[in-house]
Amino acid sequence: MAKPKVAFYWTASCGGCEEAIVDLNEAILDVVEAVEIVFWPVALDFKRRDVESMADGELAVSFINGAVRTSEQEEMTKLLRQKSGLVVAFETCAYLGGVPGLANFWDRESILNRAYKEVPSVVNPKGILPKTQTEMPEGKLVLPEFFNTVSTLNQVIQVDYYLPGCAPPANLIGQALQAILEGKLPEKGSVLAPDKQLCDTCPRRDSKPEKILIKEFKRIHELQTNTERCFLVDGIICLGPATRSGCGERCLNANMPCRGCFGPTAPVLDQGAKLLSALASIMDAKDEKEAQHITDTIPDPAGIFYMFGLPSSLLHHKRGRYL
Repeated sequence: MAKPKVAFYWTASCGGCEEAIVDLNEAILDVVEAVEIVFWPVALDFKRRDVESMADGELAVSFINGAVRTSEQEEMTKLLRQKSGLVVAFETCAYLGGVPGLANFWDRESILNRAYKEVPSVVNPKGILPKTQTEMPEGKLVLPEFFNTVSTLNQVIQVDYYLPGCAPPANLIGQALQAILEGKLPEKGSVLAPDKQLCDTCPRRDSKPEKILIKEFKRIHELQTNTERCFLVDGIICLGPATRSGCGERCLNANMPCRGCFGPTAPVLDQGAKLLSALASIMDAKDEKEAQHITDTIPDPAGIFYMFGLPSSLLHHKRGRYL
């Protein structure tokens, strides 16, 4: 009996999620025994034409990690969608936009100007910017179009399931693969992680008082933290109140606050707005002036609140995507 065919593809992300697959360790041998990996260009010598030659739907499932930033990434994700029975948005960049999505606070022109003209280490006296087509003696050089904004995977193609994390933990990857192989998946559109708030599974939850009141917010390096006390008690911003559990509390166990990489629980429309509401409820301000003083102690609010989810948030559409 033929094994199910599986593809892995990497778009706009750091590449750590490719390593997460390797982090399955010996269990990856079980995966290879159960499925046939027919496309994984970051690890093996596969080409685009290998996918183009497949019949529509021939791939049982494609795991696509990363957001969509360029025309090449858009073309490949659409091609994989056409050739796949199932598509899994594999990690937070694909699911919510991830850290690459923070670029949506700017547009293409400002990003290119910064990267190729304004950075102090750049020497570019003629101010040359990348072009999609350049005539060379050897022929025409073609580069992908750099879109005006970053998009999540489901803003480009239909996504069947979402596997969050930066990177997804090995146990969730294994569970997802097993559910696919056994045909025991939940309804399409589901996030393959527990739908409960991270605070419910936080190892510090018992130290959280009934009421927290904050006069100022602090950064993690500004004080000696208690390894057993809720970060919010010390005024350190933790996204636990606005974030889904399932990560294994990796950051918390390393004495670092949650930064929200698992995204929101199902009922939450906007993770950043949820965190803003949570923080507003613990600010100990008696008037507008005092409230302003407390909020001024939050460095880069937009970057903190939307570190992993700007493209999927209500703010995403402030800028157009194309020319």
